[in-house]
Amino acid sequence: MDLIEKARTVVGIEASQLNRLAERLDENFSKALGALEETLKGGHKIVVIGVGKSEHIGNKFVATLNSTGATTVSLNCQNALHGDLGILSVGDLVIALSHSGETSEMIRLLPHAKKRASQIITITGDTSSTLAKHSDIVLDTHVEQEACPLQLAPTSSSTNMLVLCDALAMVLLEQRGFHSKDFAELHPGGSLGKYLLNRVSDIMRTGSNFAKVPTTSLVQESVLAMLECRAGAAVIVDFNGKLAGIFTHGDFVRSYQTNREIGDTPVSDHMTTDPITVHENDLAAEVVRILREHRVDDLVVINNAGEAIGLVDVQDLARHGLS
Repeated sequence: MDLIEKARTVVGIEASQLNRLAERLDENFSKALGALEETLKGGHKIVVIGVGKSEHIGNKFVATLNSTGATTVSLNCQNALHGDLGILSVGDLVIALSHSGETSEMIRLLPHAKKRASQIITITGDTSSTLAKHSDIVLDTHVEQEACPLQLAPTSSSTNMLVLCDALAMVLLEQRGFHSKDFAELHPGGSLGKYLLNRVSDIMRTGSNFAKVPTTSLVQESVLAMLECRAGAAVIVDFNGKLAGIFTHGDFVRSYQTNREIGDTPVSDHMTTDPITVHENDLAAEVVRILREHRVDDLVVINNAGEAIGLVDVQDLARHGLS
């Protein structure tokens, strides 16, 4: 077996175990989700514990929950037995991660955690383990086969645990009504922050870069305005400045094929009268979504009064780090 086939075997084994995990999900998942919701609604936090690779997975789980607005901390089991137990406040919920369910450090911590935690949710590969027996809710991640050829290194089992944690975090996110605007507030830095925090008003074309002409304009005047602004579209407005339509380079090309004298005709005869619009206060991320979903190159920006005040051109996204 060559190297690529060996790699495919590993991926195939882990994928098959994930499919089995999905099939096993039951009411215990719903119970765990409900417990997480109630904990957060009550102003308490989630405390994740684990040892070894389970602790690494737990750290990722903690980061995911925090990034989606669910206050969560990681508690090192050994340190907890030497003073850090104070991290766990009365009413907090504990999520214990252990493939075997028999990790000695966690078993030692268990009775102390039960005195303070509202509930203990255990994610384990052995539902008959000591940890599982002393937990309020148990989520089963057992595997029939590890991807390790020696059947020693945690592979399928650790993947199952990681994915189940992701499933909890993502369903919890939806249940709590967490939206992109909430996500943006928690990710102010880097390209992600720029993507989520920028408003349409931050990236739209205005002033001399905004091709806007009245409905009385001819096509040639509209095309000239587009050329001067180096834009792919001109926004057409009525005498009150309200949006009447949009005339794009594509509109010109299509019309020119049937009428070579199009330049001397009213632009209102060729414009799209009901263009897709965005509000100036919308998030830039919404612009990216609309452009991709509708496969258009230009979006007209309007204000509360329905006035056309700008244009977002797909060419500008890269310049703003949004492509």
